[in-house]
Amino acid sequence: MSSPLEIDKLTAAELKGLVVALLGQVSELQRTVAALREENARLKSKPPRPDIKPSGMDPGTEPKAQEVSKKQKRRRGATRSKLTINKEQVVEVASPGEGWRFKGYTDYVVQDLVIQPNVIKYRCERWLTPEGKMVTAALPAGIRGHFGPELQRFVLALYHTAQSTVARLTSLLRSTGIVISKREVVRLLNEKHDNFVTEVRDTLRAGLSTAAWITVDDTGARHKAKNGYCTHVGNDHFDWFGTTGSKSRLNFLELLRAGYDDYVINAQALDYMRQRSLPISVITRLADHPVTTFANRIEWMAHLEAQGIAAPKVNPDQVTIATEGALWGSIKAHGFLSNTVIVSDDAGQFNVGLHALCWIHTERLVHGLDTFQECDRNAQSSVRGQIWDYYAELKAFRRDPNPQLKPGLLTGFDNIFTKKTDFVMLDRQLKRLHANKPELLMVLDRPEIPLHTNSSENAIRSHVTRRRISAGTRSDLGRLSRDTFLSVSKTCAKVIVDFWDYLGARLYVPGSKLIPPLPDLVLALARPP
Repeated sequence: MSSPLEIDKLTAAELKGLVVALLGQVSELQRTVAALREENARLKSKPPRPDIKPSGMDPGTEPKAQEVSKKQKRRRGATRSKLTINKEQVVEVASPGEGWRFKGYTDYVVQDLVIQPNVIKYRCERWLTPEGKMVTAALPAGIRGHFGPELQRFVLALYHTAQSTVARLTSLLRSTGIVISKREVVRLLNEKHDNFVTEVRDTLRAGLSTAAWITVDDTGARHKAKNGYCTHVGNDHFDWFGTTGSKSRLNFLELLRAGYDDYVINAQALDYMRQRSLPISVITRLADHPVTTFANRIEWMAHLEAQGIAAPKVNPDQVTIATEGALWGSIKAHGFLSNTVIVSDDAGQFNVGLHALCWIHTERLVHGLDTFQECDRNAQSSVRGQIWDYYAELKAFRRDPNPQLKPGLLTGFDNIFTKKTDFVMLDRQLKRLHANKPELLMVLDRPEIPLHTNSSENAIRSHVTRRRISAGTRSDLGRLSRDTFLSVSKTCAKVIVDFWDYLGARLYVPGSKLIPPLPDLVLALARPP
């Protein structure tokens, strides 16, 4: 376009041509603005992106309880009968008037808490034997350093159940008059807990040896400023947590050995290797060798190398599959998971042995699909409704197993997960879920198993809370202590034992209740008389 100075030199015809060109450009810009306004109005009229919330499939498919009238509502039970009166105190009227007559007492029970230091000076006798040996009387059981068992119980309970931090716990103890440092609090939390570690390990062994089913899950866990994973294993009788640096299937199988270190080649190990497509030649070499049990990983890896199996990685990785098989053989050799169903959220590392899938995670895959058209939303809503109805039928079957209902449930599953809609992503998801039919319908053959992994997700939430408060652990003892006491507290709740009473019994607090070993309680629940 000409500059303003040049316009003055233009002739009338040139000016007319310039005006016509500018009017054409203005007209084009007006059409563009109108089109953009129309597009903007269209976009504003579309519904906003949906706020996808938890589906609520499990509570939504529960049979509705009958409404109970106010008269039929259960009243709150008496609390006084549960209390032990420690002290009685008479409260007198300040100044009785002339002519007043005494009419007895009105009882009023008040619960209070006494928190104060209890400093004890033990004077231990010393005796000199005829042989010249000095004998000093031993301190009462439960004393660690210069701190008694009641203080240890308070520290452990407040840290692991109240989710306190070490700094706040130290500050609280000091405010009550206890002279203690942060380092000493950390020692009370982490050190000299071998008896707890052993009991938790034995609890896992008792649970794995008797469980008809277990649910599993994992979540992130920081340790020594590195990302790791905390795995949960449990059922209605026990909970167990283990933090490691990996979430592979190899790691999961190592956890399921429950503290054993051996590798075993037996029939179950060889079957595992065949299912994972390990070459027949490799399986034959392992099966024909006279040595079938190896004490630890060093012996096992040396054996693989001697058999020529420690070659560079190929697909599938022969060393990994052979090792997984030997771990599975060890699990079976120790009597774990004999006929146990492992229920998971479809994470690959948990797919071992008898495996079932969580229906809540299955429906969530359909629930979480992004929809951009009304027809897509209608198709998604229709399929979700059918899944909810089918899930309610499975729950009814689980409550009252009837073999005559199985053919209809099998057909109903196919009708839902093989249907075709106009929503391509939904059809692909349904096809993928249909391939999981045996694992989703395991409940038809094993109606005692749960249809979801809610128990694992709820249990591992405590670990997530601790992770948000304290980020991660900085020592191996700290990691082991966190997993140990989280396992203990959750298991205590399932065997109906107060964690406070349990700590009192194990720390030798005077006057504490007698609490049987947790493995015995788990076995008693799993094998009722």
